[in-house]
Amino acid sequence: MLYLTRSVKSIRGTLDRLSEVLKKAESFDFTSGSIKKAIIILSVPMVLEMVMESVFALVDLYFVGHLVESNHAIQIVGLTESLFAIIYSIAIGISIATTAIVARRIGEKEATEAAKSGVQAIVIAILINLLISIPGFIYAKEILQLMGASASSIVYGAIYTRIMIAGSVVVMLIFLINGIFRGAGNAIIAMKSLWIANISNIILCPILINGFLFIPPMGIMGAAIATTAGRAIGVVYQCYFLFYGKGILKIKGSYFIPDLKLIQAIIKLATPGVLQYVIASCSWIFLANLVATTGGAYASSGYQTAIRIMMFFILPAWGLSNAAATLVGQNLGAKKVDRAEKSVYKTAKYNMLFMGFIMLICFFSAHYLISFFTDDAEIVKIAVNALQIMSIGFIFYGLGMVLNNTFNGAGDTWTPTWINIFGFWIFQIPFAYLLVHYYKLGPVGVFIAIPVAETLITVLSVIVYRRGNWKRIAI
Repeated sequence: MLYLTRSVKSIRGTLDRLSEVLKKAESFDFTSGSIKKAIIILSVPMVLEMVMESVFALVDLYFVGHLVESNHAIQIVGLTESLFAIIYSIAIGISIATTAIVARRIGEKEATEAAKSGVQAIVIAILINLLISIPGFIYAKEILQLMGASASSIVYGAIYTRIMIAGSVVVMLIFLINGIFRGAGNAIIAMKSLWIANISNIILCPILINGFLFIPPMGIMGAAIATTAGRAIGVVYQCYFLFYGKGILKIKGSYFIPDLKLIQAIIKLATPGVLQYVIASCSWIFLANLVATTGGAYASSGYQTAIRIMMFFILPAWGLSNAAATLVGQNLGAKKVDRAEKSVYKTAKYNMLFMGFIMLICFFSAHYLISFFTDDAEIVKIAVNALQIMSIGFIFYGLGMVLNNTFNGAGDTWTPTWINIFGFWIFQIPFAYLLVHYYKLGPVGVFIAIPVAETLITVLSVIVYRRGNWKRIAI
């Protein structure tokens, strides 16, 4: 516990120093001045925000990976994260629409309309979550079975999935409210909320999983409670600044009165945004099922471990690419198309360099990264193979993320949706199935299909970007 206390103090100190450096971010005008400075001000907190989001899964993975029945625990945590990809998709999709609208209104100097849009989006997200979480909680065992979990793993860890689904509303809110802050150019509050949520999770996880003083050990159930509670604390922090902060957005109670015209506009913009991520999520779920049913529990655990580590590195890159969404949205709102294009170019350059560096780390240090989370030799072997193969496409991931966020930030949410339909459903799923069954590659076929499909999606995005239709979208 002494080490844990020192770690928390160190994190808090780093956060305070970073806050001091970026304290002027709220007043920065992203439609003028240095684009490089604008990217730094936006991307540093966004990258750290995404690092913190990816840490949630890694913290759970680390602690449950050292339980006695780690094989079952890792599979349940991994499959639940794959299932949560749908919830993430809905949250991110609504967040994308909200970021685009808020950014556009801020660029037009309409702060009141920006605040109203953000509040209406929160109401929409809560209602949608109720429709998902209630049946998800009731049928958790059946869902895990459909995803390929073994019978013994379901008996062991279904409680983890139930608790996570029951608390999924905080996942919705933490993504959505952060989207509101990002659209307003206040990425540092979004970053802080996830720092606080993760500090809470890191403290609660070992206590609830292993027990401490009068608290009994709860095992995998403790991991679910810790993660949900940590995110809830982050949401409370967000709400405080959303309602009582001194930023450009001023929230009033009257904004919660349903505005049908505004709700329709948000839904219209959010629908393709939700679809583009649901499409990708469903593909990931299919791939997880393909690995589990053809490779067994060890292959599934190895694949899920590799995916969690891959996402740890990809989410920060996604955070960097989010800078493009805000810059494009605000500059198009200010009628500065050339500046929007320059912002895309520079953000893409930085993101590709970052992902190239990460590719080298993952490829040459895969064994060391995997071994930190599990000491099961069979799981390590499969996970190392998966991570090395998937990392080959990281540079393309970096460019593709920026272009997708460019389209979304401009309000052109249908373009990446159609690209994802083709790349994931028409190409990736059949290609993976062909490699696994026809060419008898087993789970390795899935590992290969992932970077190939992502590369194709990036190539298509480049072609569409160069046509320039995204510059003429009105929202």
